[in-house]
Amino acid sequence: MDATSPVTADQLVARTTFADPYPIYHALRDRSPVHYLSIPASTATGTTVPVWAWGLLKYDDVYRALRDHDTFSSEDPRAGQFGPKIVLIQDDPPRHTRLRRLVNKAFTPKRIEALEPWMTDVANSLLDEIGRGATDIVAAYTVPLPVKVIARLLGIPGEDYATFKRWSDAFLSTVSSQMHERLQNVQEMVSYFGQMATARRAQGAEDLITALVEADIDGERLQDWEILGFCILLLIAGNETTTNLLGNMLNVLLDRPLLWQQLREDRSLVEAVIEETLRYESPVQRLFRTATRDVEIGAAKIAKGDRVTIFYGAANRDPAAFPHPDEFRLDRDLRTHVAFGTGIHYCLGAPLARAEARITLNAFLDRFPALSRAAAPAVRQTASPIVLGFSQLPVVLNPQ
Repeated sequence: MDATSPVTADQLVARTTFADPYPIYHALRDRSPVHYLSIPASTATGTTVPVWAWGLLKYDDVYRALRDHDTFSSEDPRAGQFGPKIVLIQDDPPRHTRLRRLVNKAFTPKRIEALEPWMTDVANSLLDEIGRGATDIVAAYTVPLPVKVIARLLGIPGEDYATFKRWSDAFLSTVSSQMHERLQNVQEMVSYFGQMATARRAQGAEDLITALVEADIDGERLQDWEILGFCILLLIAGNETTTNLLGNMLNVLLDRPLLWQQLREDRSLVEAVIEETLRYESPVQRLFRTATRDVEIGAAKIAKGDRVTIFYGAANRDPAAFPHPDEFRLDRDLRTHVAFGTGIHYCLGAPLARAEARITLNAFLDRFPALSRAAAPAVRQTASPIVLGFSQLPVVLNPQ
């Protein structure tokens, strides 16, 4: 695709784009902000007219929008139409500030450091179960580890990780044919967390759900829908993004055997590999805002009330910010990527995701002299435009 390709609705929303969005990002970036069709009219989704949005693909524009939460609001006028409102992600200050304060302490470096020995044990137990030979590393490792971790924080059974993953996938899916299934899964999830909240009201525990149930904000307790929104946010954001980070990182290294050997000999490079993976294959590709006033970005005049899509993945591959952006390199200034966002909505779980990635990479490096692809093909997820990752990643593991 060249830079003169016409901007059409199906380019930014096509399922094939979800699997490999970078060619379309590069083709459209010079014309960003671009006006594109985000949700076609559909009886399946209940929309009778198309919902148009502006897409921000340039690093500077994305960074500006993320920092200017007064102009680019996280409040979604359609929130709750297809499931509970997601607190924090769909909130603005001052409410966002008060709500975030409730859960910040669960993700402090000190709390995460205390959790690391347990996370390391879980990682090694999963690898013990895998053993050696060919395996789908998504099903065997990159799904269960993050779900077990966030389940422990929430205080729910980690053994139910397959169900939690199904709920996450359904919640994020935008495939119209699966809308009925999505709603059914959301109802299951809401019912489950409602029961958990009721149980914690009767008898508290040392977990996040108890903290939410007992929380006091300006003399008021959280309403039930707010607790449910928190639980959904923590479950989905806490597992889906990390699952994709781990899979994307291992996939990158499968194609770079020399880097794998270098990492085995020099673990000081582990952090750089994680950060470059976050930039190069951002687990979250896009999120949404609403303009609160008329604003001009470049040649575009964005009107008050317009929907704006912030393309994290496009910003992280912008050559103006990252020279040779399609190359995986460790000699960059990796502090400037926006994979976790920036500003007041900077990812709450970023320290936890980084810890899980570091534990994972070191555990694999300790055990496996090399990684190689299995005969079965890798399969990218194509159900959601929001995340970039694998639904299947077959590898061959041969312990030393």
